[in-house]
Amino acid sequence: MKRAPLTARIHSSRRLSDGFLKLDRIEFDTDMHAGGKQLVVREIVHRGHAVGVLGYDPVRDEVVLINEFRPGCLVAGDPPFTDNVVAGGMSEDESPLDAAVREMLEETGLELRDPVLAHPGAYVSSGGTTEKIALVVGFVDTSCAGGVHGNADESEDILTVVVPWQEFIERVRGAQITDFKTLVAGYWLAEHRERLRSFVRHSREGGDPS
Repeated sequence: MKRAPLTARIHSSRRLSDGFLKLDRIEFDTDMHAGGKQLVVREIVHRGHAVGVLGYDPVRDEVVLINEFRPGCLVAGDPPFTDNVVAGGMSEDESPLDAAVREMLEETGLELRDPVLAHPGAYVSSGGTTEKIALVVGFVDTSCAGGVHGNADESEDILTVVVPWQEFIERVRGAQITDFKTLVAGYWLAEHRERLRSFVRHSREGGDPS
């Protein structure tokens, strides 16, 4: 006999910090798997939702990443500058595709063409934050890529990094990429890369990619 789904509710909530990250201490009343209930207390971070964007050039078979300072890496004891996909927060009235186009232009100066939604949004760390990241993949022209970009008012200092596809996937599979959304984007592109290249090839030739 199928069990009814377990439930939980917020018992109380208190704001601890209201800065760049909003932090609440929340008490939850939760069901237990073996029966009964318990009170669980957790600190939960709120920072809105975000989008990760992988730009791919199917003609040159290259991907565009960005290199910037990541404070969490430094605090954890790892190298503070890492290669990741383009990413940024979404406003409440903004779609992942619109946010992806905007973020690609802001962080690399490149136009993102024909973006597709690879994933509508997965939790970054559901045990401690409400943030979800959507994943978008689109076409870019890497022959135009380069330079330093970003919003200086937000202390952004972002270097555009162009990586050959083979090198990128080797770094993904070899655990040299430590950013989770970049890993997911790499594995998604590995699965769909040939279809994307075929689509562009047939489009340039005026044929039917199907």
